[in-house]
Amino acid sequence: MHYKTQESTQRSGMKIFSDEVHFWLNGYVNKQNCRIWSEANPQVYVETPLHPEKLTVWCALWAGGILLQKR
Repeated sequence: MHYKTQESTQRSGMKIFSDEVHFWLNGYVNKQNCRIWSEANPQVYVETPLHPEKLTVWCALWAGGILLQKR
């Protein structure tokens, strides 16, 4: 028990960096996160479903390694 308390005290000063990203399975590209350069006019109207299927990936990095969310 003492070891767990000491370990949690040591980790409290560490910084954890985390981020998540959504991948739409229907090919939709979020224009706020992705820039596409083209010589043609990129203003194309594309219909998308209201709630398309997507995959969310989350990861965190800290000095001890990589943290992954398990489900």
